[in-house]
Amino acid sequence: MAEGNKSPDEARAEEAKKQIIKERLLRALLTSEARLRLTNIRMVKPELANTVEEYLIQLATSGKIREPLTDEEFKQLLMVIQKPKKDFKIRWV
Repeated sequence: MAEGNKSPDEARAEEAKKQIIKERLLRALLTSEARLRLTNIRMVKPELANTVEEYLIQLATSGKIREPLTDEEFKQLLMVIQKPKKDFKIRWV
């Protein structure tokens, strides 16, 4: 079957397989504390969690991550990925 002609069941099975592979990769790339932090982020900001996961997988496939990231290293990575919040100060004259 061609890529676009998959049945809904086949598409779901393929998506589930991709999710399992992604979870295994993340388990190897993050310590348990860092995975817990990623899970908490996913509950609040799912789009940020997806961005972080994709970035981690890119780093791993390019060989830039050789051992699991600790929670501290993961927090540093988050600060790099997240866009800095703009600070507005209102001065009353």
